[in-house]
Amino acid sequence: MSWIDNLIAWISPKAGAERAAWRATYNELRNYDAGSGSRLNAGWRISNASAEMTDRPSRDIVRARARDLERNSDIENSLLSAYKRNVIGGGYALQAKTKNASLNKDLETLWKKWCKARNCDVTGQQSLTQMLRMAVVRKKVDGGILFIKCYTDSGMIPFQIQMVEVDELDTMRTSATAEGNRVIGGIEYNRYNRPVGYYIRQYGIDGFTLEEPRYVKADDVIFYYTKRRPSQIREMSDMAPTMTRIRDTNEFMTAVSVKERIAACLSVFIKKTVPTVGIGRNAATENAAKHEYDGKTLTPGMIKELNAGDDVQVVNPTGQGSDATSFTKLQQRMIGAGQGLSYEATSRDMSETNYSSARQGMIEDELTFQEEIEQIMAILDEIYETFVISCYLAGKIKVRGDFFAKKDEFFEHSWIKAPKKWIDPLKETSATKTALNTGQKTFKEVAAENGRDWRQQIDDNIEVIEYAKKKGYDIGGVIYDGKLAAEKEEEEEAGDGTGQNGSNQGSDPAAVAEGNADDSGSDDSGTEGEESSGESGAGDDGGNKDAKE
Repeated sequence: MSWIDNLIAWISPKAGAERAAWRATYNELRNYDAGSGSRLNAGWRISNASAEMTDRPSRDIVRARARDLERNSDIENSLLSAYKRNVIGGGYALQAKTKNASLNKDLETLWKKWCKARNCDVTGQQSLTQMLRMAVVRKKVDGGILFIKCYTDSGMIPFQIQMVEVDELDTMRTSATAEGNRVIGGIEYNRYNRPVGYYIRQYGIDGFTLEEPRYVKADDVIFYYTKRRPSQIREMSDMAPTMTRIRDTNEFMTAVSVKERIAACLSVFIKKTVPTVGIGRNAATENAAKHEYDGKTLTPGMIKELNAGDDVQVVNPTGQGSDATSFTKLQQRMIGAGQGLSYEATSRDMSETNYSSARQGMIEDELTFQEEIEQIMAILDEIYETFVISCYLAGKIKVRGDFFAKKDEFFEHSWIKAPKKWIDPLKETSATKTALNTGQKTFKEVAAENGRDWRQQIDDNIEVIEYAKKKGYDIGGVIYDGKLAAEKEEEEEAGDGTGQNGSNQGSDPAAVAEGNADDSGSDDSGTEGEESSGESGAGDDGGNKDAKE
């Protein structure tokens, strides 16, 4: 409070209290609720620090918990499967785009062969597509993964890929190789925070013995992770925002399952009205004829005799567990939203969707997947460039001139992703046909969407049509217009006859004469005559033919 407020409060306590109350209200209106220190925000722990200072204390813990959920949570695996299906799917096909068509074919053939496990993987266990699928999952769970270029002599070319987990970065290393560089988290950075090299832990054959770490230059490493802040230099699990909700849902479902199992149990109690111990000398004889119930269980169809006076009371727990369906749907919807996906993409539950909503959901999900696809394509680009250089050095391709002087020309290429199945083929094909007819898409774009090389598709169509012609089968109309060539010729002949009769009946003599004049002048005018004939209708063409006859 200022001295004015103190003075007012000394003169009039009522006025001072009102002034203080109104000032407090004004301050609340002026500030953000998220920044207030009220009771509702009392337990909100916050700090402003660099990305590395924020992530470093929690990185290993978050990664370990994410891996635990990967092993034990069906909800997390539904998220991982959605990314794996839509980001990689059936893989990516290469389309080389050098100026030499023969070289393009050679590069595509060599690439297809190199992508096999025995050629691309340094362990010889995974194909390139399988490695990419694993990389997407590891990025979501661990936060990132490293691709290391290895130059060996065990494949078709002296180039293979090694996958290294982020755990293998030597975080204990502190000394740099050059003055001014810093080593943080097993990565050496220059003064611009650009990676210079990576220190990789080396384990013995037993998996426990630590050896001297291996230093790999940054030019031979591709670090696949998501950078969210300029000061971020290491990975953080992509599952971090949704992990607690996933675990809460798992714990809830476990509790519901236990409750339902208890409710499904059936227990039986025997109520005895006659004392089990007799009175007098005949007590032992009387008890010997009675049945004992200890260790007895119920079986279907059993018939059992009870002792005199005994009664059976069944304990059947009533009531059902709370409605878990609505709760799990809400939780899974929020978990998917935290990862940028729709509920249908993660749950595979299409019971509440129609074609339009499913299509809209797929479009929005595709934008989320596109961020990962962009990173995957950047990785493939770098791998492909090293592949082309290795093919040249190994003598697998022949080029004219200095290869390294114009190597960028030999690096030109594009990737064609394996297509997805259509939801409604009839609507999809109709939309594609409309897009082609209106010029919104080219045949090249449509072929790429379907995972095909447009040149190869044209060659395949020509091959099919030519083969059918040799066999005497007209398949061209079947493929394109749905009509055979003979049928189209008959329709054209019938149309010509109809057009002539119609023109004789409906043509105006003045128009015919004017048309003849235009035709006679068309020899001199050239282009003008062609334009005028192009603008005239079918009736005018028929009239001109009649006038000439």
